[in-house]
Order: sequence, then C-alpha cells, then structure tokens
Amino acid sequence: MALPDLDHLAFLRLSLAVARRARENGKHPFGAILVDGQGRVVMEQENAFDTEGRTGHAETVLSRRACAAFDADELAQATMYVSAEPCAMCAGSLYWAGIGRVVYAMSEAKLKAIIGPHPDNLTLDLPCRVVLESGQHAVAVLGPLLEDDAEAAALHEGVWDRH
Repeated sequence: MALPDLDHLAFLRLSLAVARRARENGKHPFGAILVDGQGRVVMEQENAFDTEGRTGHAETVLSRRACAAFDADELAQATMYVSAEPCAMCAGSLYWAGIGRVVYAMSEAKLKAIIGPHPDNLTLDLPCRVVLESGQHAVAVLGPLLEDDAEAAALHEGVWDRH
C-alpha cells in the first residue's frame, strides 16, 4: 500500500505555523500536524512541555492522540509533518503509533547547534532515520526539507537564551 503524494512543503509550513503559535503561547517552539491519506489535516499539536513535562514533545503527544482516534490502516496512510526532526523518543512514539511517514523541516543536528546544552532540551545526536530503520515495519522519512530556510531556525531565535 503506497503512501499518498502530498505537497510536503505546504504541510511543513503548517507545522511551522503550529510551532510559531506554541512560541506565542509561551511554549517551546515545536509543532506537528497529522495529514490523512486523503491529504486532510486531521490533527495538530503544539509542544506540551508546559503541561506534560519533558516528554510533552509535540510529536509524542500527537502520536498518542492519533492512536486513540484512528485505526491502524488509517495511521499507516498518514503523514506527520514536524517543525524539527523527531528525537529518539518521538520517533519511537510515531513508530509504535504506526504512522506511515514523517516529514521534518530542520534536522536534529541543526537544532542541537541552535539550542546547545539547554537543560530543557538536551538534544540527542541520534537521527530519527536510525531509530525508525531499527523497527520491524517501515516508516518513510523525508527531511530535512527546510534546513536552509530561515523560517524553521528563526522560530528558535532567543528562546533558548533563557534558562
């Protein structure tokens, strides 16, 4: 069963808008959206660090919500778009949710270079591809697609200067 063809850049920019909203709401600037097999945005999630603690990453929260709302076949056709590459925890959560594809704007390596050793986000140097390729079912990975676009990195300007 093939995944649908989608406008990846348009959906990534929607995930960036969710991340921008998270920042405006005083949260860490991360956002995720879930697009179904028909190309409809069916869920979105801001970072939830403020309410769920260190595991409140947008992708992990969205994966949990998606599992509760959709069946396995629907999730296998779904694509999660995220403002930054999923960390190992988030990659694991979307793997276990059975989401068929993840597309991200900015790499974990670039994020780590921006954030540094901030205590709220001790970014791992572990690409999501490595985590997802270790599984027993395939998850398609595309990204980084906006690595050189200032829009993705700009979301983090000044955020991580505060401790």
